[in-house]
Amino acid sequence: MKKRIIIGFSLFAGILAGMAACNKSFLVPNPQGTVLQSDYYQNPTEALNGIVAAYNPLSWTTVSSYCPKMVIFNAASDDCYSGGGGTSDNPGIQAINTFTLAAATPNVPPDLWSRNYTGIFRVNTMLSELPTVPGLSSDLLTQYTAEMHFLRAYYYFDLVREFGNVPLITTVLQQNQFYTELQSPPAQVYAQIEADLNAAIPNLPATVDVSTDGGRATKGAAQALLGKAIIYENNTARMTEAAAHLDSVNTSPNYSLLPNFGDIFIPTNKFNSESVFEIVHTGTAGLTWSNFSDDVGNVGVQMAGARSYSGPVYESNTAGYGFNPVTPDLVAAMQNDPRYPYTIINMDSLVTAGYCTYVPGYLNTGYFVAKFAPLAAYQSTTGVIPLNWTNDEIEIRLADTYLLEAEALVRGGGSSPSGKTAQNYLDAVRARVGLASVPATLTNIYNERRLELATEGSRFFDLVRTGQAATVLASKGFTANKNEVLPIPLQELNNTKLVQNPGYN
Repeated sequence: MKKRIIIGFSLFAGILAGMAACNKSFLVPNPQGTVLQSDYYQNPTEALNGIVAAYNPLSWTTVSSYCPKMVIFNAASDDCYSGGGGTSDNPGIQAINTFTLAAATPNVPPDLWSRNYTGIFRVNTMLSELPTVPGLSSDLLTQYTAEMHFLRAYYYFDLVREFGNVPLITTVLQQNQFYTELQSPPAQVYAQIEADLNAAIPNLPATVDVSTDGGRATKGAAQALLGKAIIYENNTARMTEAAAHLDSVNTSPNYSLLPNFGDIFIPTNKFNSESVFEIVHTGTAGLTWSNFSDDVGNVGVQMAGARSYSGPVYESNTAGYGFNPVTPDLVAAMQNDPRYPYTIINMDSLVTAGYCTYVPGYLNTGYFVAKFAPLAAYQSTTGVIPLNWTNDEIEIRLADTYLLEAEALVRGGGSSPSGKTAQNYLDAVRARVGLASVPATLTNIYNERRLELATEGSRFFDLVRTGQAATVLASKGFTANKNEVLPIPLQELNNTKLVQNPGYN
């Protein structure tokens, strides 16, 4: 397993950018020209650097290749196809589109694995080091520890959904332990996720100053993730418990639905009132093609743009890469929905009107993702444009938690601690875009999740956890009891005790 610590400096978003160009490995004994871990964390500033290093992998949209999580799981769903320049353009994303991933498939499995285990290693390091940092106040020790518990829960929530049976590591491993770790069943991983979040919630701040600390964990983010994790565990007897955690977020004065749906995705409207947990992307580092590994810009924006685009509104100096063309199925589902123009671009209609030109890519449908389109007004002025888009990913937003609580209330029965019902929450999401009420059935709630969160990377996981994937994704090649999770990357199996997921041997 890949294990590194990265140290950076400056304010929170700036630290993320600084670390993109400031990698320091601590695996080599007495490395030349670097700082040993045993000599670091000697003051509060160095402790903060370590905290931000633990957040850093959240922002990675490139590791060994271009693999933004949102682009990957859009391609796995019925919202989008893989796209790109052809069948060999980013093999991992092509393979997840057709459910032909194998242990040796490059990019997707190893990059997702590396992102999360790098984060976990850094979290475990900080949980070990924080209690002995000279001069660190008790208040900061408490807050930083809570943040690390939140992050470990987040990284493991990603891993257990993506890979199922994964090693559960909660301490800093010695080098001779790297190859002897065993996998834990999902139930055990979820138990650790819950334990970490329950440890974090009492000591996280209700809000942060987004001008300096935007993207750091809050009490609401941990409560939302806890409710979401319990729903993913899929124990009907615990739905009332999940609803209670989500209700703490949904009734909080710190969050509200934006009046205009389209405003959620404006790149400069970061940390808006609908954002519960947001992954920060920045172009401050000004990355170029010579130093783009672990990029903290959002290359997914470039990937979603039309290839060889020429025209107004969208960036045309470097053109897009043509990934995630929207499926005709999603287009039909949203045809009369007020969220359509903020979700889908009908590029072919613009071409017909003489508005622009582009070159159709692989699996082109003429429809492109609007929520993260490469808008010329927001292109980077530092480094190369494709690597430095600043569009954040709102990992958890209020409409998501409204619909999750509505689902939990229907499945568990009754009303929330605040007295609100599933109907109240479903109606609120629909009323925001001017849609009439529909009955709060599971079918309607699941459909609303698709329309509200379309192309935001959640659809595949929703299909899997609700048992719909084998039917809905059959035309893409989905195989039940196999493709619910990804294969363990080949390099993680070599010389270790890890066992491949069923169906991938």
